[in-house]
Amino acid sequence: MTTIAIDGPAAAGKGTLSRQIAEAYGYHHLDTGLTYRATAKALLDRGLPLDDEAVAADVARNLDLTGLDRTVLSAHGIGEAASKIAVMPGVRRALVEAQREFAAREPGTVLDGRDIGTVVCPDATVKLYVTASADVRARRRYDEIIAHGGTADYDAVFEDVRRRDARDMGRADSPLRPAENAHLLDTSEMSIEAAFSAAKSIIDAALTH
Repeated sequence: MTTIAIDGPAAAGKGTLSRQIAEAYGYHHLDTGLTYRATAKALLDRGLPLDDEAVAADVARNLDLTGLDRTVLSAHGIGEAASKIAVMPGVRRALVEAQREFAAREPGTVLDGRDIGTVVCPDATVKLYVTASADVRARRRYDEIIAHGGTADYDAVFEDVRRRDARDMGRADSPLRPAENAHLLDTSEMSIEAAFSAAKSIIDAALTH
């Protein structure tokens, strides 16, 4: 069984890359960020409080990780709620357990997030840390919002990216950082096709050993 762990900051391209890799190898894919959003949505849907760790952890433990709908879960309100419960140790423990169970699926899995190679799957077959400069990531996020018919202010998007980086890298529980044996993939100057090609070369080399 093969597990591919893909970590990196927001808007580095790891989600798109992870889905392409999973499709290319016929593996199951899980965007672990969506598991926090799905927990938040379940709490909101049931009218449950967002500040009760025991309740949130219980919902997280009973979450179905198959078929998480990215479009639905991308809503701003759900993201805001997710950021409140994501700092709760009980919720993190429950979801890490669920993510590890998912990672054990045959024939293989691709998990992307912030702490896959360091916490969730430290023994992953291949670990990638996908990054890009804050400016490039903000530009991608801005272009994506505009492409979907939204309105955005680039400076505000850039500040949001910076703030999120500081929060992800500075938190006490599972901070965002590359695993010691992760392959670094800087996509600042890369198209998604070039990033996929580079990632596939790394994975193919690991799988033939």
